[in-house]
Amino acid sequence: MSTTPLAASLIGLAARQQLPLHQHMDHATIAWISQHRPDLPQTPVPVLRLQSKELLAHGGLPTRWWADPRLYTSLHGVRHAMRTAALAAVLAEANDLDDADAATAILAAAVHDCQRRHDKDDHGHGARAAIWLAANAHTVWGHFNLTATPRSIVQAATAIRLHDIPYEAFTSDDKTDRARAERITDVVRAADALDRYRLPKLKWWPDARYVREPAFDQMRSLAFDLVLISERTYLAGASSTAAVRYALAEKGLV
Repeated sequence: MSTTPLAASLIGLAARQQLPLHQHMDHATIAWISQHRPDLPQTPVPVLRLQSKELLAHGGLPTRWWADPRLYTSLHGVRHAMRTAALAAVLAEANDLDDADAATAILAAAVHDCQRRHDKDDHGHGARAAIWLAANAHTVWGHFNLTATPRSIVQAATAIRLHDIPYEAFTSDDKTDRARAERITDVVRAADALDRYRLPKLKWWPDARYVREPAFDQMRSLAFDLVLISERTYLAGASSTAAVRYALAEKGLV
């Protein structure tokens, strides 16, 4: 098993404020994540409806959907996308979303970062992904065996566009847009935030102050476990999609 020297690991680079544009998980960083597990209560995971399980089974998105293929296996790549989609499915259950809104939230969560240019602060990547989604709607919905509708496209694109803008920075137009897709937007933002246990600084980990989701804290233990299991499995040699599917199976989500 290959290892990464601490100085060259994400945790070492983050400590020196030298993180590169493209960031990939390493053994030293996942060991650090494991060692810093928060004192999280183990809460029951909602049972997913069959539709959500079927959508998560299609979470292995094509590499060509990423604006930069180097990000497909990075911290904002397909493993993050698949975990965020799974967390959106869990939050959809916690919020009693109907089938249509749950499906829209899962799909939006799956592609929310696909138009990133790098793994650092990439302002505007939500807007780029929203435009990309609208232009490729039938391809994306078809991948999930769904039919795109004007309502679902608008709601998914809205949630994606707003996911990287802090609530306190919303303009009047942003607030108007959120109002037409409020529950989906809030679920996608919370699911994205829950997957931050993959990041190599404690101050970047999930914080309920930045989301509007009552069930957020209840899902933190699940979110941590999904990161730990899937990233360890990936580093052990599994593909990104296989690693996340294994983690989802371990947690009873598929």
